[in-house]
Amino acid sequence: MNIQNRTMFTADNLPILRGIDSESVDLIYLDPPFNSKKQWSAPIGSKAAGAAFKDTWTYDDVDDAWLGEIARTNEPLHEIIHAARLTGGKPNAAYLIYMAPRLIEMHRVLKGTGSIYLHCDPTMSHSLKLMMDSIFGAAKFRNEIVWHYYNKFSAGKRVFGRNYDQILFYVKDTKNYLYNPLRELRDKPVRQLVRENIGGVLKNKRGTDGKVVYRTATDKKVDAVWRIPCVQPASKHYTGYPTQKPIDLLKRIIEASSAMPSKAGKHDGGFVLDPFAGCATTAIAAELLGRRWAGVDVSAKAVELVRHRYQREIGMLLSDLKVRTTPPKRSDAVKRSRNIKDILFGRQQGYCAGCKHFMQYQHLEVDHIVPRSKGGQDDDSNLQLLCGHCNRIKGNRTMAYLLSELKKVPSSKPD
Repeated sequence: MNIQNRTMFTADNLPILRGIDSESVDLIYLDPPFNSKKQWSAPIGSKAAGAAFKDTWTYDDVDDAWLGEIARTNEPLHEIIHAARLTGGKPNAAYLIYMAPRLIEMHRVLKGTGSIYLHCDPTMSHSLKLMMDSIFGAAKFRNEIVWHYYNKFSAGKRVFGRNYDQILFYVKDTKNYLYNPLRELRDKPVRQLVRENIGGVLKNKRGTDGKVVYRTATDKKVDAVWRIPCVQPASKHYTGYPTQKPIDLLKRIIEASSAMPSKAGKHDGGFVLDPFAGCATTAIAAELLGRRWAGVDVSAKAVELVRHRYQREIGMLLSDLKVRTTPPKRSDAVKRSRNIKDILFGRQQGYCAGCKHFMQYQHLEVDHIVPRSKGGQDDDSNLQLLCGHCNRIKGNRTMAYLLSELKKVPSSKPD
């Protein structure tokens, strides 16, 4: 493991993730932007005052090369992004292009025994689930957890009240992942039959009088609907951070999917990573449960908040917090280089610059807008992608020639 316990990175999380050793993290929880089309900011006077982020997306927010790399290495994932563009518009596609390389890196850094919990809402949950199926594998999906926050009600005209989020639970290896079954108190005790194993068959237990035996059950197994209230201003956990999640939510996830410390008072349990650390709820929950942790957030406010919350909620100063702005160095690092075709593919969103048809990555070819024979240079601004059909028509001629030829014979366009 090439990152230390109690580390907070203040930087974009993609280079940080790319710097973490492969298969070194036990549990990832992420509460990323939801593509809510809103600008979020903490109220003045709160501990999180100054924390703000926009949750609107355009192609200016993503690197052109990301989409090309996705299309080159994971065609189904690229098709999901393209479908989101056709059905939900460019903002939806831009959001997924942002999320995809980060989820790919999270899959890489997760141990074979590890789990990931992706927090989202109905805005993009359908697309994110398809992306997770493509990256982790559909068989690695365990649950769609519904977090029902009954003390916050978002009403709207002619719709049912919106008072839940979704958390997508996936694992790296279905045969080898860590899972600790949890129980919770019932709202009301219930009377249940007592069952016992007799000769390999479960039967109702009977007393000495021959009557079946009952017990009063006050708890139950935790199911996939989690009834946990939102954080209220009166709570000691409240920071004012605009998208703060309750600590009980994070404690449940950490308890279910990471190893306990070796003994009381030790902080040597499973390693938990939060790539969108926000107000540091994951860090505080992990600390309370004796797990090791690291967080990443683009805002330095996260460092201030983790220190404040540690002192308030744990009762001591966080003296050994490691604050870093640069990525760790991977022991299994691979050399990354920018691929001009990836960049052009992202710039054109997978469409041929000539016939404007959507193409798979392998069916597009790099072409000079102004041919080299006519003085064209080999720089990005003079390069484009054409399908094989258009490239053969254009040859070493100009784009004006290609476009005029396509107008003459519209039936010659590829299907």
